[in-house]
Amino acid sequence: MVLLGSEVKMLRDGAAELTDSWCAIENGEAFLKGVNIPVMPGAAFGHEAKRPRKLLLHESEIEAIRKSVEREGMTVIATRLYFKNGRVKAEIALAKGKKTVDKRESLKEKDATREARAAMERARGGAARARSAGLRRPE
Repeated sequence: MVLLGSEVKMLRDGAAELTDSWCAIENGEAFLKGVNIPVMPGAAFGHEAKRPRKLLLHESEIEAIRKSVEREGMTVIATRLYFKNGRVKAEIALAKGKKTVDKRESLKEKDATREARAAMERARGGAARARSAGLRRPE
């Protein structure tokens, strides 16, 4: 990976977020995009937190990634950043996105869980509020 000094220092502190990161191939070069490396406080020459960072890969590796992305409709994501012999390495993986049907199922499950939790909170909260107000349930 091609990084600036302040980026390496922030990575040594463990301050990197790979949540929305992906790899794009442009003009025969691989770039890691969406990685958030926070700006170092007090740095004279800081860096942009979410700038594209060039990956140092062999031409054959870049071509293999490009073909698999085009052919199978997959995407390349960064799974972790680590140090090896003083250099920052990025572990990347091919990932298949969810289909629209799968996304709808996931949303339904999340909504059902959210509604169940809200109902449980209302049930617990209603009895607790009544006790704190000095009210009793009719027996």
